[in-house]
Amino acid sequence: MPEPNDFYTDQFQFQINPLGCCINFQLSNPLPPAMGTPPQMDRVATIRLSIEHLKALTFMLHRQVIAFEAHNQIAVGLPTEALRMMQIRQEDWQAFWQP
Repeated sequence: MPEPNDFYTDQFQFQINPLGCCINFQLSNPLPPAMGTPPQMDRVATIRLSIEHLKALTFMLHRQVIAFEAHNQIAVGLPTEALRMMQIRQEDWQAFWQP
């Protein structure tokens, strides 16, 4: 059996269509981009899965994060700028993470 891969990622992109989902995990270049050019990212992994698998995975991840925060008595947040870049309103973010 081949050795499993282990990756670190700080970016992601995904596409969903009627037949499934494709999630690309990426790593930002540590060097700042040249003026006027977009930041460069290296794709480190691509995961393809069915919509059913995606929903099951999303549910399980959500449940695990809620349990982690409750057990450790913390609330993990994101900077306002990160939410803005993903077009997520603060009230939507807070409502999603209510236990």
